[in-house]
Amino acid sequence: MGTKGQDRIERDSMGEVAVPAEAYYGASTRRAVLNFPLSGQCFSRRFIRALGLIKWGAAVVNRRLGLLDDRLAEAIAEAAREVAEGRLDDQFPVDVFQTGSGTSTNMNANEVIANRALELLGHDRGDYDRCHPNNHVNLSQSTNDAYPTAVRVAVVLELAELLAVLRDLEDALRSKAADFSDILKMGRTQLQDAVPMTLGQEFDALAATTDEDIARLEETARLILEVNLGGTAIGTGINAAPSYPQLAVNELAAITGLELVLAPNLVEATPDTGAFVSFSGVLKRVAVKLSKLCNDLRLLSSGPRCGLNEINLPAVQPGSSIMPGKVNPVIPEVVNQVAFQVIGNDLTITMAAEAGQLQLNVMEPIISFAIFESLDMLTAAVRTLSDRCIRGITVNAEHCREMVEASIGLVTAVVPAIGYEAASEVAKEALGTGRPVREIILERRLLSGEDLDRILSPEAMTAPRPLSG
Repeated sequence: MGTKGQDRIERDSMGEVAVPAEAYYGASTRRAVLNFPLSGQCFSRRFIRALGLIKWGAAVVNRRLGLLDDRLAEAIAEAAREVAEGRLDDQFPVDVFQTGSGTSTNMNANEVIANRALELLGHDRGDYDRCHPNNHVNLSQSTNDAYPTAVRVAVVLELAELLAVLRDLEDALRSKAADFSDILKMGRTQLQDAVPMTLGQEFDALAATTDEDIARLEETARLILEVNLGGTAIGTGINAAPSYPQLAVNELAAITGLELVLAPNLVEATPDTGAFVSFSGVLKRVAVKLSKLCNDLRLLSSGPRCGLNEINLPAVQPGSSIMPGKVNPVIPEVVNQVAFQVIGNDLTITMAAEAGQLQLNVMEPIISFAIFESLDMLTAAVRTLSDRCIRGITVNAEHCREMVEASIGLVTAVVPAIGYEAASEVAKEALGTGRPVREIILERRLLSGEDLDRILSPEAMTAPRPLSG
């Protein structure tokens, strides 16, 4: 078999290929490494895990159908389990940008599992007469059903982590909402003074929108759970037993604990990437709303002397190489940038899904890469936002109240009592003279001091109340 630093010679349909002697991968993988030196990025741990789980389940079902003898099936299943557990991750060197449909990565898995199974059986790597990557490991399968199923399984597994950090973000926002429930501040529309609210209401709204995103992700994930496993090349199930698709899906569901279902029409499901488009669209929605949340934080903390300065974000690093003492909202800024990347990935996924032709979409590698990148980056960004920003936010309560009392937006609260025209005149004078709304109303004797105190109380201004007839 050779030693480290030497090669073994393997043969495929295109001829001989030199493969590192210590490698578990074989000729197809080596050709792919040479053909696609593009991004330097390999598939994620969760994707390799999912592919290993699929090969494991296939070996179990093929044994049950009498297509593999017990000893060979057990060796393949054990090797596939090791792949799923991450013991052979360094044997998956193929770039994420590769041959259409992911054939190189599927063959990478087939070769690694075959050679590890050979080792478990006491044979040399490359002794494919005894355990062959295609004939045995890939039995009853095709790249065109194994690869997209692996993507779907990995997406759902990775989504669990994103959902967890989004729930944590929601909790952090609700905690701040409770802390700030009695902090009166000015609400704004079109960046202009609107009507008073509490800072607690503002943060509770941010928590509510995060909760909505969680619900939409959970709904869309159900589409991802429908797989075309067993459809083989184009969904007709060629080279697979009639019972294989349902048995394979059942076995994979049992292994993963996921509620996987077999697509009702495998010919339709094989080229269809609509579920990825829908899922990516929801990831984009999360990114857009997360970016808007960060825009709000940057505005509310702007200053500190010459901006809104209603809240203080945690100071995590110096903000300037030339301006001493300057501290920037770097955590919201980096989350904004992640959001832009996710939005761009959604366009990539959209174009790749549109590029499918006839019975297969060969652009699935870039679809999977973009989805995994969006999931990973959003997960990291949300965790960073919660831990290094949201939980450390403090409020400048007196400044918030001063801005409310100085704002002409207060006049909206007295409209039911004095009428729109009179209120407009008060607002116009307040804007022109800089005098407080309260002072002008009392001077004009439009309301008594007692009535004005009642109308302009925080409780009255930040929630619905009965209107006088």
